[in-house]
Amino acid sequence: MNIIKNIKKETGFTLIELLVVIAIIGILATTVMTSLNLARFKARDVRRLSDIRQLQLALQMYYDSFGHYPTNLDDLVPTYIAAKPIDPDGINEYQYCITLSSLNYHLGTSEIGLEMEDSSALIGDADIENDGCMGGTSFSGEDPVYDVTP
Repeated sequence: MNIIKNIKKETGFTLIELLVVIAIIGILATTVMTSLNLARFKARDVRRLSDIRQLQLALQMYYDSFGHYPTNLDDLVPTYIAAKPIDPDGINEYQYCITLSSLNYHLGTSEIGLEMEDSSALIGDADIENDGCMGGTSFSGEDPVYDVTP
């Protein structure tokens, strides 16, 4: 009977068990955060492509009404587009310039371009570097900048 009283019941976890669990949770958290960041990059790029397509449609409607493209994207608001879109980073604006004749334009993402530089959208874009834009406002359309012309 004395032997039974001297045996203690050990409860709880050892320090090594706790450290192993914390390490596993850390690895899982890192994996999830990496996946979320990748999804955020892709979401911002999809938004950029959508904005460029909306601006293209608005520019075409403006051209159909006046026979030339506007000198500034602000001229599209509010008749052809509800609000002038800006880059999803909230700081940069989309690049735009028209040719001297106002019959052609060059439209693209901000200077930073797409965050996913291996995006398939960059395969079919214009990639124009010197397009004769009015007032020396031309911009480089080299990748990772997604750029279009009419």
